[in-house]
Amino acid sequence: MTKKIYLMAVAVLPFLGNAQELGVAKNITGAQIGLFGLDLYNETKIADRATLRVEASLFPAIWGGDLYAKTGFAFYPAITLQPKYYYNISKRGENGKNTKNNSANYVGLQIRYIPDWFVISNTKNLNLTNQVNIIPTYGFRRNFAGNFNYEFKAGLGYGAAFANGNTISEAVLDLSFKIGYDF
Repeated sequence: MTKKIYLMAVAVLPFLGNAQELGVAKNITGAQIGLFGLDLYNETKIADRATLRVEASLFPAIWGGDLYAKTGFAFYPAITLQPKYYYNISKRGENGKNTKNNSANYVGLQIRYIPDWFVISNTKNLNLTNQVNIIPTYGFRRNFAGNFNYEFKAGLGYGAAFANGNTISEAVLDLSFKIGYDF
């Protein structure tokens, strides 16, 4: 009897050490950087497979060519609120794949506000137009080397710019690949 219990314990022990939660992480705070900006974010669990991500971003812009006296650059802020649904996080966990810090595929609805608060630029007196973008997105997030991550997302949505009492609306493409660290 003792041998059977011992053998069962030895057989089950490796699986206990590799257990992962099958839902999303309760709270993740981190930073990501890519070609299209720098993000500081917090992602909070709102359901087993759903999170709410809040991020403050700094986006780059560059212009130049024959139409301009010099090549210009600018960095401008944005605030984003994005509910995400990690539709395959349970399946990844059941298959023994890494799900740490929400390593899974997701769909989301990104709501971004780009205010005219400040612009960091080599051009004087540069202003922004206040903008709101609503973009359905598809993406995936993967974790590697402890707390490092990479994330890809793509989406096409609606954007509105508010200038001098006029509203200008158009389609907005969001394409992003960023590498980051979760604190």
